[in-house]
Amino acid sequence: MTAAYWLPVIFAGLMALAMLIYVILDGYDLGVGVLLPFTDEDEKDMMIASIGPFWDANETWLVLGVGLLLTAFPMAHGVILGALYLPVALMLLGLILRGVAFDFRVKAHADHKPWWNAAFATGSLLASLSQGVMLGRYLTGFEPGLAAWGFSLLTGVGLTAAYALLGAGWLVMKTEGRLQARAIGWARHSVAGTALAVIAVSVVTPLVSQRIAEKWFVLPDFLLLLPLQLISLALFVTLALALPRLARRQAAGNDNFCWLPFACTVGIVVLAFWGLAYSVFPQLVIDQLDIWQAASSPEALKVILAGAAVVLPTILGYTVFAYRVFWGKAHELTYQ
Repeated sequence: MTAAYWLPVIFAGLMALAMLIYVILDGYDLGVGVLLPFTDEDEKDMMIASIGPFWDANETWLVLGVGLLLTAFPMAHGVILGALYLPVALMLLGLILRGVAFDFRVKAHADHKPWWNAAFATGSLLASLSQGVMLGRYLTGFEPGLAAWGFSLLTGVGLTAAYALLGAGWLVMKTEGRLQARAIGWARHSVAGTALAVIAVSVVTPLVSQRIAEKWFVLPDFLLLLPLQLISLALFVTLALALPRLARRQAAGNDNFCWLPFACTVGIVVLAFWGLAYSVFPQLVIDQLDIWQAASSPEALKVILAGAAVVLPTILGYTVFAYRVFWGKAHELTYQ
């Protein structure tokens, strides 16, 4: 158990943690952006208000994850981002468009504001689809051909549905009245797409690599992993059953358990990410590079770890503080 062995393991864990937090936190605000066109102008302001204090900080986790990939695993960084050049460029275009639209819609004249709202929604949709395509391309080992690209596009749509479910759950938790009722309806429509994405990834991932298939379908591993699938199914069933009841309670003025859709969706994302990480580990590029082959030298990793030991708790502490300060229902959007 030398430093050359355990340091890449530590960095793989830190990178996975950063990406998981990113998917959850930026996932819900991307989802809110995707849902923005489906309501009226006043409710759009409330939707933006619900994510306003958080969305910039949420993207920090993406920067951290990609930064760890670049510094700790430079060989894998070159292979992955080289193969994903087009969807990465589209994702960045979407994120830039979101950022510009978010700021400009504040100062825009009334007749221009719908255009900036459309730009924010378009940027959110483009970023979500691009991230899903990136996931699909990664899982297929960057294989060429219509089948691989078709699966990647399906994954793009599925991840967008999952983000929409996260966003709808966030709005159910953070808003009231008519917008909350709309959000419950959006969540009900997003559950099927999210389930399709989870099923598609679960089916295709073992088919990509014999090594991955053996990790999932040999005994006793299969029995040990079975609870992962059963809990995911239970969360989907809970969502499907709870959303109609929440709609009835909300209509009667009862806001109890408004947090449940978001909590269930976060649980589904965590379990799906856990299954994906188990499938891939210790590979960084499936059947091409593992974490030890792609890692920087132990001396470099020690220096990077010292920096990460400062940066990671700082970002985590700020995130917890921000969510604590802005806890509770979102209020009407105002600017001084």
